[in-house]
Amino acid sequence: MTDQTKIKLAQKAIVSSRRRFLQGAGAASVGLVVGFHWAPRHAMAQKAAAAEPKLINAFIRIAPDNTVTVLSKHLEMGQGTYTGLATIVAEELDADWKQMRTEGAPADVKLYANLAFGMQGTGGSTAMANSWDQLRKAGATACAMLVQAAAEDWKVPAREITVAKGVVSHASGKKATFGQLAARAATIAPPADVPLKDPAKFTLIGKDVPRLDARAKSNGTAQYTIDVKLPGQLTALLQRAPLFGATVKSFDAGKAKAVPGVVDVVQISNGVAVVAKNFWAAKLGREALEIQWDDSRAEKRSTDEVMAEYKELAKKPGLPARKEGDVDAAFVKAAKVIEASYDFPYLAHAPMEPLDCVVKLEADKVEIWAGDQFQTVDQGNAAHVLGFKPEQVKINTLYAGGSFGRRATMQSDYIVEGVEIAKAMAAKGSNSGAPVRLVWTREDDIQGGRYRPMYHHVLKAGVDDKGDIIAWQHRIVGQSIMAGTAFEQFMVKDGIDATSVEGASNLPYAIPNMSVELHTTKTGVPVLWWRSVGSTHTAFATEVFLDEIANATSQDPVALRRKLLARHPRHLGVLNLAAEKAGWGKPLPAGKVRGIAVHESFASFVAEVAEVALQPDGSWKVEKIVAAVDCGTPINPNIIRAQMESGIGYGLSATIKPGISLAKGGAVEQSNFHDYEVLRIHEMPKVEVHIVPSKEKPTGIGEPGTPPVAPAVANALMSGTKMVFRALPLPATATKSA
Repeated sequence: MTDQTKIKLAQKAIVSSRRRFLQGAGAASVGLVVGFHWAPRHAMAQKAAAAEPKLINAFIRIAPDNTVTVLSKHLEMGQGTYTGLATIVAEELDADWKQMRTEGAPADVKLYANLAFGMQGTGGSTAMANSWDQLRKAGATACAMLVQAAAEDWKVPAREITVAKGVVSHASGKKATFGQLAARAATIAPPADVPLKDPAKFTLIGKDVPRLDARAKSNGTAQYTIDVKLPGQLTALLQRAPLFGATVKSFDAGKAKAVPGVVDVVQISNGVAVVAKNFWAAKLGREALEIQWDDSRAEKRSTDEVMAEYKELAKKPGLPARKEGDVDAAFVKAAKVIEASYDFPYLAHAPMEPLDCVVKLEADKVEIWAGDQFQTVDQGNAAHVLGFKPEQVKINTLYAGGSFGRRATMQSDYIVEGVEIAKAMAAKGSNSGAPVRLVWTREDDIQGGRYRPMYHHVLKAGVDDKGDIIAWQHRIVGQSIMAGTAFEQFMVKDGIDATSVEGASNLPYAIPNMSVELHTTKTGVPVLWWRSVGSTHTAFATEVFLDEIANATSQDPVALRRKLLARHPRHLGVLNLAAEKAGWGKPLPAGKVRGIAVHESFASFVAEVAEVALQPDGSWKVEKIVAAVDCGTPINPNIIRAQMESGIGYGLSATIKPGISLAKGGAVEQSNFHDYEVLRIHEMPKVEVHIVPSKEKPTGIGEPGTPPVAPAVANALMSGTKMVFRALPLPATATKSA
């Protein structure tokens, strides 16, 4: 392409700086919005700008060196999102995998809203599911624009041009890379509609393409918030109240300010912050603080006291979350009634990278660096604190070292704290505009609340003389995650928080008379979604109870489930596959036992068989998990396997390790990994993952591996010892009855 040609094309370029269009297909109820940015186009600047990367649309940027960067609206926190999203784009773009890159998209709800949430955010295992149609469209559209650019330059019909592995070609022998065509393609109006590739022709989707972030995360060049080092940057640690609900009555900052390196001490809404030139000085300064707390409205009950109240509450009917048939009448007719209750503790998220953010505040704008999971919410909350408009808040989304839901709070706790500290210092004129990094230590996070809620379940089933379940009553007691948040209006209906009963209210088993009830409690303990949310407790209660029914009626657990799932082929598919691969029904070596569980969460279906070794002294160890998963079209089987392994490890951690407890007086008893343990590497069992082939749209995979593991293990122990374990964590020893 000559310079003169470039100038002529630039003069014809569409001037609008941003375009969006709606795609109806596959958009369900919210519509599918694809935003298109257009790079600045000024004829005089065209030549100078030719070497700059070109934003072909909101999700795709192509550089002259032929690299293609996908702007990810979803946070990469270890789950493989960057690779999965890039695979979808590369497939439709017909790119070479080696040229693909990914980086976090800026905070912009108009362009990067999660289509399941209506705002920009990552969670609920939605990344692949809600990006599937959108990014296929974006990739196919970008490919069409590259082809059109080549057609105009070569003066040949676009239909005669082919694209393969990032090279655009014509039968005449003309060839060009994406990088060579990007500048011109960016000036072409996107076609209103483009055909998507026939899945039969996929070359990347369904293959184990390498992760895009593996090298950077292996060699230490991956950028996390802790890596951000701006000129003059300060470090802040916040002293929060020792009891949930307590507030600062007064404080003396004299000794803290005397610590070398401490720059200032400021009070914000959540406590008192020590700001210093480095982490160590901030830590010593915080330890020197003298604070008087007002705990008149603090939560002072222990978890034992709270659980006792839950158990009393469970004796009364709750609000109906599901009601089918006549449960009371069916119990009267039942030949046998089986009852059981199950208890679940508070759980911390415990990501490897504790919460942190960097805030650079200026007079009319603020810039934030964070492993941000809820950009729209965080942008709005930060703006509210500062009296800014959301567009005055720039968020740079970096890698996050795990989250499991912890970085997605409606209060934006760690972001708001960082902004409040920067604001307080600016008001005092003590930081001269220096950026401030807020760091939560491990202790801050373990004791800082926002846990998976504590729950108590009571189940009751009636069976007839044939062993068929004719009545099912499930009563759940626990806190609402959504109450008091902006999500309450969508997720809480008639007093029922959907996340408290998910996995129970939609139980797929064919039982003619069924009721699910909920008691929503209030405590001063902050709670939050935790990997797999409600299914972390409902799956255990329902799947262990089903095995109790199988034992009481002398039925094989798999056969019983097959009978109850006859009308649910995807549940049945994973159940049968897991059972087959685990050799269900075949004898195991002496001392080995098996248990199974099946559960649907985030529109994915998972069955897991746990193989457990029992020792003569009663100790036991999970040696193997055989899992089957149906998550729709498998975009990257390697990442699906990795996420299943991760979810199983995370769930197994909560299966055998104690949770969070409050002592008498209300103080959290755990503080770090020495007393809030997570699964150690030597405790991780061998995991075998089998993926059900599917042409359905992709669904969630980040969380569905977690719920079935605990009930599968408990059921294995039950089969070998005849003992029933109805609380998590499971005991370290299980003595086999005679």
